[in-house]
Amino acid sequence: MRKWAPLVAVCLGAFMLLVDVTIVNVALPDMARALHSSFSSLQWVLDIYALALAALLLAAGALADRLGRRRLYIVGLVVFAGASLACGLAPNVGILIAARAVQGVGAAAMFATTTALLSTTYSGADRGVAFGVWGAVNGGAAAAGPIIGGLLTEHVSWRAIFLVNLPIAAIAVVMALRVLRESRDARAARVDLPGVVTFTVAAAGVTYALIRGGSDGWTDGLTVALFVVAAVALVAFVLRESRTAAPLVDLALFRRPAFSGLMAGALLLQAAAFADLTYISLWLQSVRGMGPVGAGLATLPLAVTAFVVAGAFGSRLHALPPRIPIGGGLLLVGGGTLGLTAVSSGSSWAVLVPGLIVVGVGVGMSTPIVVSAALGMVPPRQAGMAGGAVNTFRQLGYALGIAVLGTVFTSRIAAVVASSGAANGSGAGARTAAALSAGRAEPLIAATPPAGRPALDQLAHTALAAGLDRIFLIAGCCGLVAAIVVFALVRPARSADDSPTDSPTDVAPASMPALPPAEPADGAGRSRGAVVGSGATEG
Repeated sequence: MRKWAPLVAVCLGAFMLLVDVTIVNVALPDMARALHSSFSSLQWVLDIYALALAALLLAAGALADRLGRRRLYIVGLVVFAGASLACGLAPNVGILIAARAVQGVGAAAMFATTTALLSTTYSGADRGVAFGVWGAVNGGAAAAGPIIGGLLTEHVSWRAIFLVNLPIAAIAVVMALRVLRESRDARAARVDLPGVVTFTVAAAGVTYALIRGGSDGWTDGLTVALFVVAAVALVAFVLRESRTAAPLVDLALFRRPAFSGLMAGALLLQAAAFADLTYISLWLQSVRGMGPVGAGLATLPLAVTAFVVAGAFGSRLHALPPRIPIGGGLLLVGGGTLGLTAVSSGSSWAVLVPGLIVVGVGVGMSTPIVVSAALGMVPPRQAGMAGGAVNTFRQLGYALGIAVLGTVFTSRIAAVVASSGAANGSGAGARTAAALSAGRAEPLIAATPPAGRPALDQLAHTALAAGLDRIFLIAGCCGLVAAIVVFALVRPARSADDSPTDSPTDVAPASMPALPPAEPADGAGRSRGAVVGSGATEG
């Protein structure tokens, strides 16, 4: 069994970092009550982790080439554990958000090195087994996150969802020190720090602007300034990447319609399929009276279906041109999400099941193929870069989806509260809408005089159902638009100058992520290939 000890050490970190993408969802109402936080603060608790992970994936891969993959993995574990402790002890939401950002930094260091460590440890048939197990662990993390979060939140405390990382990280560090061997690339280029900074500012700026615009208005001075800063940073990033000899990502790849279409599909897939789960959890706990465990179980049909479809039909999906399973999966994601608009003020959790199953089928069809298709579209020397780019777009899609749908959710609730005529005067309507958006319906109703409670309870049911209906509509349309983009752009290469694309032989099997060669042509192909993971809800 010593042969598989490195696999266990790597999978512990991968499982932990991916669970933390979804484990927070079911704990949000308890966090809101304990920390007296606003809805925008709750969005940041989710978004800052995904943003840090997305912004630093490519940079972490390049840094690992220079410093050593084992070293950076261990550093990531230590940083992640320390940030988890800070999250668990956070006295206020500001410190919690800051600690979540640091968690994302540690997660990027781990995620960017996991497959490179496995690739240098195993070969031949053992490598296939190792990556099969690693892929299953990634998918299992998606399903386990809401359940683990629900159990810990309901039976211990919301703080336990972070503190549970400490013993896992400690075991992973000890194992990594004992069983993983170091590897690095002496030819690796320097990390493109200006590229990292400008990309991070652009992503964070637009996300902050979207969140602030929903609460403070789109003409608010700071909101407008944030959009301007994000736009300037994006232009600076493009200029930097087009002129540097060692870019984080080769922008020439985006001149290929197939590659651009695939990146758009990856971004919109995450936004359409997963960003709404946060608001489903708020609805289930806030007005449907479910506990954290029940809320986690209610969304399980999506993760389980995706896991089963990917595992059972992965090889058959691989035999098809990539645009078919990806585009078809996005159609199902869009259609299933639109089906969730059946939610009404009197609905129970069961109304979600058919739509979530359809979404799960779509996720299971498309997610495993997205990453391997990206690698099949570029020369081997750019495989790591392509894998890093597609995973960056996936994480960014989740972060932007949370921000956009959250803005829509709060705006719709505020409109319903305002039109109801209830809680008017002295800003009471705005306070009511803010409390409902943050999942604090129960304490709000409890603080209301008994005569007014039935009306406020009905308003809470109506407003949250209306908010969900609107975000399901937008998320569903995103899925359908993404499907059209993929079908239109992800086409076979037409000339020898184009990269290899739509042939099934260019794509790794869905059951195993595409791997960099054992001795890649350059540093990017070796450790940036570490970010070519799959997993149903990595964010």
